[in-house]
Amino acid sequence: MTTEKWDDIKTMIQDKFEVLENKVEPVELKTGLDEKQKIGDKQVLIFISPMGKVKLEFATKPVILDKKEHYSKRMGIASKTEYVLSEDEFTHRLDAYLEKEGEWEKIDPTTFEN
Repeated sequence: MTTEKWDDIKTMIQDKFEVLENKVEPVELKTGLDEKQKIGDKQVLIFISPMGKVKLEFATKPVILDKKEHYSKRMGIASKTEYVLSEDEFTHRLDAYLEKEGEWEKIDPTTFEN
């Protein structure tokens, strides 16, 4: 999925369906017990379709080049994870969810194949 294709999908949905929410959320990686590192953004689009209420999440984040674990052998000392991120390569992911009984259930992408 590319950002251009996502923009086309988003425009089509906004033209054809009633959009309830259109927001941007952070994408975070857990680096320690209570520590998180923001690495990207996730665009969330919630709309009403003939299937019901649908949520699309388009996440953009840099490619993880390396992951380093820092830990101590002493008891009670927390470990920490350090991520090395690419500055020019990004990954994109589109996830779709359908609301059933107040809960978001992930839609299996194979249901859209011919």
